[in-house]
Order: sequence, then structure tokens, then C-alpha cells
Amino acid sequence: MARSFSEIGAKVARGDAIVLTAQEVGEALADGGRLAPEEVDVVTCATRAVMSGTYAVLSFPAAAPGSFVRAKGARLNGVPALVGPCPNERLGHLDLIVFGTAESREDSRYGGGHLFRDLVEGEDVRVEVDVEGGGFEVDLSLADMSTARLFGTRHCFKNYSAFVNPGEERVSTIFHASTFDPCWTGASVSGCGRLNPLENDPLLETIGVGTRVLMNGAEGFVLGKGTRSSPDRPNLSGYAEMHEMDPEYMGGFATSAGPECISSWAVPIPVLREGILERMAAPEGAVPLPVLDVTTRKELGRATYADVWEGVDLMVKFDPEACKRCTACRAEAICPTGAIAFRDFLPTLDRKRCFNCGLCATSCAGDVFRAHLGSLRFAGREVPIVVRQSDRLRAERLAEELKRRILDGRFRMTEMAERISP
Repeated sequence: MARSFSEIGAKVARGDAIVLTAQEVGEALADGGRLAPEEVDVVTCATRAVMSGTYAVLSFPAAAPGSFVRAKGARLNGVPALVGPCPNERLGHLDLIVFGTAESREDSRYGGGHLFRDLVEGEDVRVEVDVEGGGFEVDLSLADMSTARLFGTRHCFKNYSAFVNPGEERVSTIFHASTFDPCWTGASVSGCGRLNPLENDPLLETIGVGTRVLMNGAEGFVLGKGTRSSPDRPNLSGYAEMHEMDPEYMGGFATSAGPECISSWAVPIPVLREGILERMAAPEGAVPLPVLDVTTRKELGRATYADVWEGVDLMVKFDPEACKRCTACRAEAICPTGAIAFRDFLPTLDRKRCFNCGLCATSCAGDVFRAHLGSLRFAGREVPIVVRQSDRLRAERLAEELKRRILDGRFRMTEMAERISP
């Protein structure tokens, strides 16, 4: 069986296309189930994870024309920005580039990713501008920005890796929200398993330059392969407009080595031939997860994504009445997204900010936060997972959202303009 993109597009336009999420395909094919190619036209896939390779291009008027010649530097909520490349001489206008991993000068747990979410939530941000002979400040919001575009230089990996610390010293790293305990005591994991777009199209047969996607809930496009992409470990670059993004799918993630950036992708895969659907039949246990030494990056063995996503809690359970009233709440102190706070002497959990990383469940002295995170089994060892840097729950929701938009006509699929060679 072979079909063209235009054939599938015509079915979508007529309203008689069959669209399933990758999760639904996996469930239909589990335990020897069958799903004929003619029974599905499009499969929606998604991932949500910490993605370092993120930056924003922002452009806005900051002062009256002629009030300064050109800016020399700028900070937004303390997060440093690169001025330019356009100098906007004497226009009072700024073009800025802000890295998702840039750290605020005022708060080491606040970075570019946090700033991006604050902007999308409609919050005012403080902009400090350095100019010749002085500087000035102004408060602005996303609505004041004529351009606010988010780019991914290295996004949407074909899954990722797990990390452990086999050494004898604690390690500060971007792969853990706290310092990494030594002696194989816990693992950090990343990757959404079989739901991941490139796990379902590793040869990039349907995903290419110009493919329309959802990035943080906003429509965007694939630009090409991402940095350090390879045939074995492909990833993508892309962009979308921040004005259309959903803050729940993005944000900042504080680590023991500085702030990181959360991004989400959802991608439609047209079932052009039978082999594409057959590849989606692979269970989580068939998707390998390399386990690396967090210090040397040397591979120590291989687990699978069944260890990460099967038989576990995708959402952290929360019971504020179980609080032991500790002098200092460790879960609040180390929550990487700032989702935990106290009100009237009881803990609260902001579900829209919670990443479901599970770190609170592994650090709470009581049973306020509970989540079964599973363990990695590799090389004769079993190491408990203590923090997740991917959010499978919201990835599943985003795949469902893309499915709905395709079916009701809000999302128009596009055929790639050019094939990507990873």
C-alpha cells in the first residue's frame, strides 16, 4: 500500500480521515492486535521535555525615537539579552535575542525559559537597557512586542538518554534539578518513548523542511535538522510565534547547574505506506534508553522506555493534609518549576506549572507528594528513577490536541518542501 500526501490531505479536507494519536496506535497494536493501513490516515505524536537549544527573537519599541543612538546591552527580568543584529539606530526600537538557558542576574533559578512563559502568560517584564552614557528601564508585555518568535536549534530528539552518578562525589548538572547523589543511588531520565515524533519517523520520511507542527501549542514549522543531529540520534530545528503559545506547555526548569528551558512539540505523521504504521507497533520495551555516566557521558548500559513509562504514575499525587510541618520544606526548595508554595501553613501545588518530574515525591519527608517513578534495569543493576526531565502526561494531551485540531479543520497539514538528511 502506498498513498500520496495529497490523497490523505483530501480525506482530511472532506472530513472522512481517520486520525489517531501514537498512544492509540500503540494500544490498538498491543498484544498482537491488528491495525490495517487503511484504518488510519494520520498519527499525531508529541513530546514535552527540557530542551536547551531554545532562543527567542523579540522586537519592540522601548523609548521615543531619537532618545538614544543604539543600545549596548539589555536585560529582561534580569535575564541578559543580545542586542541586534539590527542596530535600529536612533529609532528607540530594540531587536533582541534571548537564550532559553540564560540566567537572571537577580535569581539563579530564573532563566530565559521562565521569562518566555511569563511573557506568554501576559505578565509585565522589566526591561533594562544600556545605552551610551547611561541607561533606562521600561515595563513591557508580550502585547507590546511586534515580533516574539521562539526558535529551537536542537529540539524534538528521537528520545534521549538516562543519567546516573557512579562516582563517589555529588555532581551539579543540568540533568538533575538537585545535585546528583553518588554511588548509583538514583537516575535522571528524559524522552517520551514511543510517543516521540522522531521515534515514529526516524528516517524522516514524512517530517521535513516546511512541515507544520505545534510548538508549545502554537502552529510553527520545521526549519531543518537540529544541531548535532545524526542518523542514529536525529533532532529538529523549528520555530513558532510566541503570541499564540500556551504557557502550560513551556517554561523554565531550574537545575543544579543553572536554568533550563521546557519546550513541547506535536507533529502529524501521514501514513503514506504500510511500513510507517508497522514501525509504530514497537512497544516501549523495544525503544532503547542508553544509560550514561553523568560526568564522563560514557554509556554504562541500556534500559528501555518500558522502565520509564509503563506501570508508573504520569501525574504526581498530592495530599496537603499529609504535611508533617517540617521547619523547611525540601520539596518546595528544589521544585524545578516553582510549582510548590505554602498558603495558610499548608502546601499548595500549581498543576499548570507542575512538570510531573517526581522530584518532590523522592524528597518529601511525608506523603504530601507521591509518585511511582519506576527503576532502570541495565547491566545487572536496578537504579530507581528520582527525576524525570520529560512530561509524558502533557505530551499525550498535546497529541490529543493536535488530533482535535486536524479533525475540526483548525490545523492544516503541510507537505514537506524538502527532505531532511539527519
